Amino acid sequence: MDELLTTKELAKFLHINEKKVYTLIEEQGLPATKVTGKWLFPKHLVERWIENNTINYPLKRAFNIPSSLIVIAGSNDILLDKFLQIFMRKYPNYIVAFANVGSMGGIRALKMGNCHIATSHLLQEDKKEFNFDYIFQEMKQVPAVVNFCLREQGLIIAKGNPKNIKGLEDLISKDVKIVNRPKDTGTRLWFDQELKKIGIDPASIEGYNNEKKTHLEVGIEILTQKADAGPGIRAVASILGLDFIPFHWERFDFIIDRDRFFDQPIQTLLSLLHEEDFRNLLKNFEGYDLKYSGRMVYPKYYKGNK
Repeated sequence: MDELLTTKELAKFLHINEKKVYTLIEEQGLPATKVTGKWLFPKHLVERWIENNTINYPLKRAFNIPSSLIVIAGSNDILLDKFLQIFMRKYPNYIVAFANVGSMGGIRALKMGNCHIATSHLLQEDKKEFNFDYIFQEMKQVPAVVNFCLREQGLIIAKGNPKNIKGLEDLISKDVKIVNRPKDTGTRLWFDQELKKIGIDPASIEGYNNEKKTHLEVGIEILTQKADAGPGIRAVASILGLDFIPFHWERFDFIIDRDRFFDQPIQTLLSLLHEEDFRNLLKNFEGYDLKYSGRMVYPKYYKGNK
């Protein structure tokens, strides 16, 4: 049988007083059992309970990733989905796992060592660059940054624009309802920046808290008339036959752990950015530009916007 601790022994083990033990049983689910009216604590379950309740981990947690697996986390994109499908079809020895956690979520996952590549399109306060300020704030070791694509960001609206939406100011109309993207996504950050710039209180916009995980879900909400507008990319509006109000072209980047940059799987993935199989995808989508695709953005610093 595993070791059982008495209340006194557990208090000493946890460096707390005995009264606190009873509080932890009642309020925190501390593993315990009663035998002949006295509390006893299975030590192995207590240790597991401590581990499960740990909230502060080291920044770089070691985890074993098969050499054939590439883990990508960050902002989702339709062209990226197609790109990864081509990659796995062309290189069947590799598997790509993608986590849709938003641009900031991707950068933080890279910081924690939980992915090889983060995808991000975070517009900086200066409106001139993307991603760099957020990378420098989050990460001590600056990663490599390679451009995936440029894409057009704006408002997706219903076909024919029945609510006569011409800009963000029209979103506060009583008969307009929007659908939104989650916090930590680049699209939400841009949208909130624009609202702040023109003095619109988000609370005055109906549907502002109706968040969808992907651009495509935003478009479907509008297509099915559950919303009249939402921030998103032109590609989705084009695919679903919706209208679009353009705001700017944004740089959608791969942010890559420098320690893994020259690994064969990563280099093989990046090489596909220069191949016709990928570039021919543009025949099927609007709102993308590949003129910087595959180009090193950092440390070979790139300045300028479309």
